Amino acid sequence: MISANLVKELRERTGAGMMDCKKALTETDGDTEKAIEYLREKGLSAAAKKAGRIATEGLIQTYIHGGGRIGVILELNCETDFVAKTDDFKDLAKDIAMHIAAAKPEFLKADEVPQEVLEKEKNILKAQALNEGKPEKIVEKMVEGRIAKYFKDVCLLEQPFVKDPDKTISQLITEKVAKIGENISIRRFVRYELGEGMAKKEDNFADEVASMMGK
Repeated sequence: MISANLVKELRERTGAGMMDCKKALTETDGDTEKAIEYLREKGLSAAAKKAGRIATEGLIQTYIHGGGRIGVILELNCETDFVAKTDDFKDLAKDIAMHIAAAKPEFLKADEVPQEVLEKEKNILKAQALNEGKPEKIVEKMVEGRIAKYFKDVCLLEQPFVKDPDKTISQLITEKVAKIGENISIRRFVRYELGEGMAKKEDNFADEVASMMGK
């Protein structure tokens, strides 16, 4: 039995119709994430329909933490200047900028990870699996699974949102697209940490940011 609350949650996240949401949940045995994929595949997700639209407006959001020890610059795009000035959009930009400060993503999404970086990581993970005494025939599958976890660690869109780890940054944006009614996308970001790359005392500034955000 699919509950009304589950249908409501899916509708809020995708902007799809109530009956379409109920059918998607029924087809996926109540799995919300699979239901979202189902709606996108069927072209029924309002957020999915908006994803292809050009977003050239937006804002540059900055975030400074720890008295200037960590700084983030984020470009978040939407379709119109009107939406860029709304509180919902501004709050989203602030949340993502603070998340970047706390979670230290290195890339925006998985397909932006350079091939040489990916191959190096795969070689390290393969060596680790072999050193753990795992049979070679299952090592490749283990590496595949660990690479998926690696993407969640280093790619902004795949990271769990620090204020709500049950959703990723990608899902957070999808929810806002459904609510606001325009395509929203992160174009680029940069994160600076004072003394990064230099020998220094280790202070966990990321934990400070996360605790400030109520993680």
